[in-house]
Amino acid sequence: MEHIVIRRLEADDLPAVTAIWNEVIEEGCAFAEESPLAWREAAAYFTGQTYTGVAEDWRGKILGAYILHPNFSGRLSLVANASYAVKKECRGKGLGEQLVLHCVEQARLAGFRVLEFNAVAENNLSARRLYERLGFRPLGTIPAVFRLKSGDYTGICPYYLEL
Repeated sequence: MEHIVIRRLEADDLPAVTAIWNEVIEEGCAFAEESPLAWREAAAYFTGQTYTGVAEDWRGKILGAYILHPNFSGRLSLVANASYAVKKECRGKGLGEQLVLHCVEQARLAGFRVLEFNAVAENNLSARRLYERLGFRPLGTIPAVFRLKSGDYTGICPYYLEL
């Protein structure tokens, strides 16, 4: 996608970002959450991250977002975790890649040494292909632990990238 700016979340972005995030939650095939984020919950959630990035087009319309935060505390606090959400009609056009690359740079700037995704759904092939193309290494598959919205189960595939 051309003419996209990725920047830090601002308060006015919360309704659009929450709607996109909740769209992914409701699809039930990528995030662990089962219920949409309520307004107060979403505000605390997005502003409480190390970095929340939003992607907007030249008109100022928000098309996607990501969150970046420590995956662990204490001795493992240099390992980051992130999640990404792209508006349904914008998927498959390269926006996810732009979000991941921006996130990797923000993780480096924040002093993280590794970016790890704990639970990429095994059947989320577009995300898995993207991560592998960008140099993330798969750690294998944990079978049949991610409950899809349909009630069926798929595995999860952890990935990591040394920063």
